[in-house]
Order: sequence, then structure tokens, then C-alpha cells
Amino acid sequence: MLQATENLIAYASLGAVAPEYHIFARPPAALKLESGETLGPVTLAYETYGSLNQDKSNAILICHALSGDAHAAGIHDGEGNPGWWDDMIGPGKAFDTKRYFIICANVIGGCKGSTGPSSVDPQTGKPYALAFPFITIADMVNAQRDLIDHLGIGKLLCVAGGSMGGMQTLQWASSYPERVRAAIPIATALKHSPQQIAFNEVVRQAIMADPDWRGGNYYAYGQPEKGLAVARMIGHITFMSDQSMEEKFSRRLKSGKFSFKFDADFEVEGYLRYRGDSFVKRFDANSYLYITKAMDYFDLSGARLIQTGKVCPTRFLVISFASDWLYPSSQSQEIVRSLKRHQVDATYCELKSTYGHDAFLVEIAEQTNLIRHFLDRTQNGNGKKS
Repeated sequence: MLQATENLIAYASLGAVAPEYHIFARPPAALKLESGETLGPVTLAYETYGSLNQDKSNAILICHALSGDAHAAGIHDGEGNPGWWDDMIGPGKAFDTKRYFIICANVIGGCKGSTGPSSVDPQTGKPYALAFPFITIADMVNAQRDLIDHLGIGKLLCVAGGSMGGMQTLQWASSYPERVRAAIPIATALKHSPQQIAFNEVVRQAIMADPDWRGGNYYAYGQPEKGLAVARMIGHITFMSDQSMEEKFSRRLKSGKFSFKFDADFEVEGYLRYRGDSFVKRFDANSYLYITKAMDYFDLSGARLIQTGKVCPTRFLVISFASDWLYPSSQSQEIVRSLKRHQVDATYCELKSTYGHDAFLVEIAEQTNLIRHFLDRTQNGNGKKS
């Protein structure tokens, strides 16, 4: 067991890491939300990697996707799996912890240490459940800004993230352009299309149709496991491309023959069931509802990304993947067109990949080359408009 742990630490490069917690908006103060409601006190779980330099100019904020959390790299004591972007964060990696101070925070509305529906409502002593206020991507970013203030960082060298993390990245550049030198939105969009909203509505309905959801008040009884598992199965289908599914599963049978029952005959069926069943052990169903709704509400199209008459000093590297049909390259190209219309320094790269939307998590080599070069030029102050 010790040898296995040592091997994992060597693989993770950063070794053992631990979460930290920032508590703010304590009564009578409160975090004002876009809905008009307020939330407080608010806890943000976060992790940091590397060291902040003397003038605090090397800080990079990493924003996670829908089912992610603050554990982006390294390993937690007693746990086996490294953080969700461990291949990209660490010494010598794309986000080089020998040069940069990396921060990743679990979003509000989440369920991995930050305040969300499963957190205790101080007014009732019970989990918020559906009494938790609706939150938006902008609310998530405003909470992160309080953390950045707490860390004493006036301007971030970069904000980066994929999928919903890319939405947060765009929101940072829109809300606080003077505090972000560079932004790397990956496999994301200025707003959800009707198809993307439709997929999210189907997964929400799958959760809410489970009798164990109990109108959101299931915490004393247990998760609506069947509904949440189905929701995650749907999600996984959208994350992969047709080619990647063919290469990974094709029509291979688990036992070599049909069962003539409603069992998981095909390998792809078994994979989806496994992913759904494992997901319910680590994620809160109500958080899934709230976060998907926040993604659907997100809209920085038109003049919302950069308000008319305002200058955006942030430079951008926008990355998409050719096989990503959930967040297709056309949506990243829309981001770039919007930036170019406002004379913003923006570079766009579409990477060839067969992995679909999951590519931002697994296509490491090309992303590393792009990001390493982009960050180096940003930090050295020699970025040119392209």
C-alpha cells in the first residue's frame, strides 16, 4: 500500500495537497446575487499549488467544469486519484508550479466544500435543499473575486478553464477586465444553444422524476441515485465523440453473447452504468440541478462580453476541439469574432482530436505547448495582437 501511494505521489508531481477554506459574507454582510437574493455566510473550498512571488504577479486561477471541484492537481492524503487536471498542473507542466501560483476553487452551488444546496442553512439548522437561492456564473465569479482579494492578489496573470470553467473565464474578463492579464477559455461558449439547454433540461428532469428526490428534501433519506445516475449517463454520451465511442467500445459484448434480458449486454452499456453509479457517490443531485441552470442562464453574447465603449486589456487564447459536438468549434469562433470586433488581442486554435468534449481533459501535449508559450509571452510582457 505504501509503495502504491509513493507511485501515485511521483505521478502527481505535486505530491500531497490539502484543501483550504475561505469564509466571507458573514452576517450582517451577504453576497448579493444576480437573482436579487443574498447568500451568507459563504464558504469557498480552494487549493493552491506553487508559490506566490513577491509582487504577487504570477497568480493563475483555474476554473473547473460542471462536475469538477477545487482538487485540480496533486493527491489528497489517504486518497488514490490525483486532481482532475493533474496532467496540466505541476512542475514543468502547462501551468508550471515552478513559475506560477495556481489557485482552484470549488464554485458556490457546488458540493465539494463550498456553500451549496447540501450545506446547512444557518437559519434552519438543516440543509438548504431548494431553499438555496439560484446562482449564476457571474455569482460564482464574484465569490472567487472575494477569495482573490483575501489572498491579496490585485491582478491575475491568467484565468483558465474548460467547459463551464471556460464560461467562468469569460465572465472574469467581462466583469473584471482590469484584474485579468490573460484568459484561456477552452471548449466553451458565450451562451448555450437550444440543444445544450435541452440536454440540461433532460438531465434535470431525470433527477426530479426519481421519487427519492422528494422535492429536493432527500438529505435525511439518501440521494435520488437512479435519477442522478441516468443524468450522468446522458452527460457522458455528450462528452464523447462518435469516433471515440467506436474506438473505445464499438459493438463489443461484455460476455460474448446476448442475454435476451434488459442487462448491460454491450460494453458501452456497462461503461455508462458504471459511470452513473460511481457519480452518485461523489456528487449532490441538487448541486447538479443548480449548476446546470446557471450554465443555461449564462449569456455574454452581443455587447455583454465587452460593453460598448469599454476597453478590454485582457489577451486571450481560445481553444476548441474538432470532434467536440457538445461545444462545437463554431461557438469558440463566435467568441473570437466578438473579441476581434472590440480590437482585443485574441488567438484561436482548433485542435484535432477524436475525444469529443472530453478532449480538454485528455489532449495534454498540444494544449501544453500552446498554453506554455502563451503564458510565457504574457508574463514577459511581449504579447502581440494577432
